[in-house]
Amino acid sequence: MQPFAIDIDEGDIKRERHKARELRSSQWWKRRCAKGVCHYCGRPTSPKELTMDHIVPIARGGRSTKGNVVAACKECNNAKKQLLPMEWEGYLKEFRTGTDPVK
Repeated sequence: MQPFAIDIDEGDIKRERHKARELRSSQWWKRRCAKGVCHYCGRPTSPKELTMDHIVPIARGGRSTKGNVVAACKECNNAKKQLLPMEWEGYLKEFRTGTDPVK
């Protein structure tokens, strides 16, 4: 599924990425990662291996706020790309049932 393009100002993207870097250094984020579980697939993952994923991607208008970021394994984060939650849900459903999500 190909996400539609949104015209986001490059300055806004830079500001949100800067906010994300600040959030990653916060105690709140460190506690989230300490749980050691991917938000999407639920697999145990080393806290150092968890990445920050924007539920609504910055490129699609999302913000770097506590309510819009989750700890995800690299595999899920890379697979999600810039999908919105409703687009990503189809992928997860297929992942959990063991069918090929690429089809």
